[in-house]
Amino acid sequence: MIIEEYFNYRSELLDQSKDDDGQLSESLLLSQVLPSMLDAKLIDSEDYNSSYFKLTDKMKINAYCVNESGERLQLFLVDESSIDLTAKKKDLQISTKASYDAQFKRGTTFINNAIKGHLNDEIQDSSPARALISQISSSNGADQFDVIEIFLISATATVSLQGSKPQPKRLEFENEGITIGYSKNKEQKSKTFLIKKRLIDLNFLYNIIISQGNREALKVDFEEMFGYSLQAIKAADENNFESYLCALPATIIAGLYKEFSGRLLEKNVRSFLQLTNSTNKGIRETIRLAPEKFVAYNNGLTITATSAEIVEELGYNKIKSLTNFQIVNGGQTTATIYFSQKDGYNIEKVKVMAKINVAKQTSEEDLEELISNISKYSNAQSRVSPVDLRSRNSQLVKIKALSESIVTPSGLKWFFERAKGEYNTMLRIAGSNKARYKKDFPNERRFSKEQLAKYYSAWGDKPYMVKKGGEKVFRYFIEEISGEGTSKKVVDINRIFYEELISKIIIFKKLESLYGQGKNSMGQLRSAVVPYSISVLYNFTDGNKKGLPFDLLKIWMNENFEDDITAFFNDLLLLMNDLIKKYSKSEDFGEYSKKIELWQSIINSDEVHNFITSDTAVKILEKYSKSKKQIDKKAKSVKEVDFQPLNNYIKIHSKTAEFYKKINSLLWDVLTDNERNKLSNIAALIQQRDNLTPDLVTFEDNIITQIRINQPEIFDIIQYQNNAVLEETFNYIVKKYNSAIDKSENIITVFEKTGVIAKHKGIKYDSVFSEIGKTLNDGFSPTTKQIYYASYYVATLPIEVAE
Repeated sequence: MIIEEYFNYRSELLDQSKDDDGQLSESLLLSQVLPSMLDAKLIDSEDYNSSYFKLTDKMKINAYCVNESGERLQLFLVDESSIDLTAKKKDLQISTKASYDAQFKRGTTFINNAIKGHLNDEIQDSSPARALISQISSSNGADQFDVIEIFLISATATVSLQGSKPQPKRLEFENEGITIGYSKNKEQKSKTFLIKKRLIDLNFLYNIIISQGNREALKVDFEEMFGYSLQAIKAADENNFESYLCALPATIIAGLYKEFSGRLLEKNVRSFLQLTNSTNKGIRETIRLAPEKFVAYNNGLTITATSAEIVEELGYNKIKSLTNFQIVNGGQTTATIYFSQKDGYNIEKVKVMAKINVAKQTSEEDLEELISNISKYSNAQSRVSPVDLRSRNSQLVKIKALSESIVTPSGLKWFFERAKGEYNTMLRIAGSNKARYKKDFPNERRFSKEQLAKYYSAWGDKPYMVKKGGEKVFRYFIEEISGEGTSKKVVDINRIFYEELISKIIIFKKLESLYGQGKNSMGQLRSAVVPYSISVLYNFTDGNKKGLPFDLLKIWMNENFEDDITAFFNDLLLLMNDLIKKYSKSEDFGEYSKKIELWQSIINSDEVHNFITSDTAVKILEKYSKSKKQIDKKAKSVKEVDFQPLNNYIKIHSKTAEFYKKINSLLWDVLTDNERNKLSNIAALIQQRDNLTPDLVTFEDNIITQIRINQPEIFDIIQYQNNAVLEETFNYIVKKYNSAIDKSENIITVFEKTGVIAKHKGIKYDSVFSEIGKTLNDGFSPTTKQIYYASYYVATLPIEVAE
């Protein structure tokens, strides 16, 4: 049945990869896939540079990016045949490597020809692949890149056909090498590029979704990679972890970094702070002048793993492999050793002390806590912000609550996917509500926590960091709203914050739409031009002490742009597109737009000054400005009601008691007594129309997630009818409340009027609306029972009114 789940997911993936005309787009598919690859830490950012190139069936590439530390070129190749909507399932089940090898060959052939300069005369200056081909065929590119990684994006299921039914399997692809000669500083050099190949298929993507973004475990097999095991001394043996000490040869550290790059340092919050850092300079000096003393001068590494293959020989412990390998302290040492070797330093005599902690039978949460404490109590080389980068960060939880509580003036909601896979899981168990959820939350009204960081941070003066994307911008965002950033003040996550946040998202998405994609776009620099344009507006409004604040709430009220500001932004986008090209000191405009130097050149340019002081721009800024008095008035008028707990209760109640009774029955043999009792309690509270406890809400979420991972077919077996009117009633109450807030109406009066209408119609429990109005006016959400009573009235309304 798991293969069926892959194809259910495929349908959703392809549906989300269609453009406004309903046509499948390879670039939109990439936009859907790359965030999952970022979650798995295969890439440093979801941002990519479009570089579409195809020559018959022999060569193809869709896009590329360069990793944060710059030594790894990552290429993305979409198998167009795998996204054919007419393809049959049997043809999309791939069991042999040969099928994928044929696709990978298109990428390796491209690399071979590009590196050797064979494509330089074949490609036009306007081609999106021009910058990539020029770079990798140059001496600079040859010197910069050590690893070229090809990711084959294929909407196919990789299966084994040996049993009675196809079963998922994983395929690994052999590394290759391309040796070239090049010149550096008038000296002839030779190097071999490591060519790595990785398949991104339905198996991989689905597993990321159901694991809610938990990373793929990294296994390091020392014997396989280096031909020998690590000799270590056991330093501690506790109930939940073991500790070992060893002296690691620097050649192993450099080899690991070349093979895995930033994946080694995923949990290391400092990672690599550039070689200009005084700590890194000290490391390089020790390598150069006193390599044999490195083990004495350096603090060493702290490594964590969740399992280890260890044998005892002659009184020593030999570590053959470590699973879930992470360097959690010593990231700077690791990267500096690698780049020192790259720059010609001899590291053969360098050894590094390493403490290896093997956490036994630990959960992901416990591992996070262990790593957090290691970072907290270690002798830190640089300041580490104690922010929680996980989806359960308290500020993210508040934003999620507001997304459940606030609707736009036109009565729409936005879906904030705080944890990976939330939306997809909601659809999978939606039953008869699936079509309505898709309608209520289309692509344009959904955003992940990574997208949230990008949208929020673009309204500022660091567009170059927004362009970098990934954890770089996410950490900046979390630090800013948690009081660990530049302002040192915790951001108040309230209604105004949320309304302005959605306005920023509307602006960002509208500018992306104005810039366009593909043949009709302004160019190939959308991911840079959009944040640069927004930052220009910010710098002359909210970011300028002499300027007037921009009225983001006007965007919130309209939920779109008027013609005049649309024309203003269109001109600004065109200007930014030209200025990025003009002031870039590299032919690779996309990569250079990640540098602060480009932003400084543009924001201080005469072109931007002339544009922003033009008569048209001045009129726009005046029209869309707000005064301090307006801000204070809005803040005083806003009431805060947290609807999220009630929303959680209603989602569970709407599944009906029968749903949970059937789960209990079907899984009786695998459930614990405690789990059976909790499912029975949920069913009983639904029948009693009562609120659930927070503990039961958490349990329900966990059990549904586990069923989806282990026995997803249960959702197909259970035939049940959602209590749709219950959710409609909840939405009706929330919309009516929000409308009253937006119009500054008396909440009690608004709901009393509804009660009068219900009474006139002879509806039972008409007085409940008066009760609900008073409860909301006091700042509290209604009870589940009150929603049941109100549903008698909502059930009589036309669907478009109820929704």
